[in-house]
Amino acid sequence: MRFDEFQEFRQRRLGASPSLLDAAETNVYRALAAMRPEPPTDLRTVHRCDLARAWLRRFELPEEWSGRAMVCRGVRHGLAVVFQRLRAARARLWLPGDVYPVYFELARAAGLAPASYPTLPAPALPGAPAEDRPEYLLLANPSKPLGRYLTDAECAAVISWLRESPRRRLLIDSVYDLGAPFAAGTRALLDTGRAILLHSVTKGWLWPRTFGVVLLGPAQTDLADVADVADLADLAEAFRADPPAPAQLRLADSLLTEHSDVPRQAVAELAARAERLFERLPDEVLGAIPTASRTCPGNYFFPVGIPAGTLRREYGVLAIPVGVFGESSWSGSILTSLADASSPASR
Repeated sequence: MRFDEFQEFRQRRLGASPSLLDAAETNVYRALAAMRPEPPTDLRTVHRCDLARAWLRRFELPEEWSGRAMVCRGVRHGLAVVFQRLRAARARLWLPGDVYPVYFELARAAGLAPASYPTLPAPALPGAPAEDRPEYLLLANPSKPLGRYLTDAECAAVISWLRESPRRRLLIDSVYDLGAPFAAGTRALLDTGRAILLHSVTKGWLWPRTFGVVLLGPAQTDLADVADVADLADLAEAFRADPPAPAQLRLADSLLTEHSDVPRQAVAELAARAERLFERLPDEVLGAIPTASRTCPGNYFFPVGIPAGTLRREYGVLAIPVGVFGESSWSGSILTSLADASSPASR
């Protein structure tokens, strides 16, 4: 079932059965609309280099990395640019098959034919042998709808995967990491020197497709070692040629400086909503949510090993079938804590 099809199904079910507990809202911007900062009204000039340094300071990364912190309009834009470079290099791309269908849409739009690996009920890295060409694996940390950060053991497995070939690299989508600095696992993967980190103000500040950073690792300062990928200057030029608009740069500057506390406030609100959801779930359903997902800061996705149809029929809970997120052989489903149904006013 595609996302749009499920949304139509959701509305029909809620209309027909008002007593259903709606644990299937996915729009965080709608749920937390009151927290979204207003855009600035001034017309000052904001330079991308200054924003890159401000972003690095925010996440406690060395400011001397600003030369490889590429300013973009968000993770989707950043991936679209990077995927074009991977296409030119004839790279192999591995995508999580049950996380975000847009990954595949962007990859195919760039002319790539991505392979996939599962993340539910736990990440299972590709077992295919290394090829004699560039090979990139995209992962999200924290991952949704898994609803948690990668464990130390999982990060160690990713590092082992990298070590199997000098041509292997990572793409890390950190958009759901609302804290600062980034999670220890993300920093450990960055320390390999073989990762590209993507981040944006989409989730923490509730402004999608506005501002993001693609942080190239030191290994990308000379891309000749990963087949015929263009060097850093060419990749940087691709970002320079398609920058955020001046108004988006002003907004990004305002978010990082005047509204720096919004991600922390969002984490607190999401934690409160999650607790309200947990209070209303039947004990059997609550017990099926992994502890790591229940306790992950800022998380609002909760996998349960119970099919969505069973949850609806036997427990009165409207959940999201895992297939909405992509292809999966797992039989469980996903709960979210965003819906108004989990607020005190709806009780």
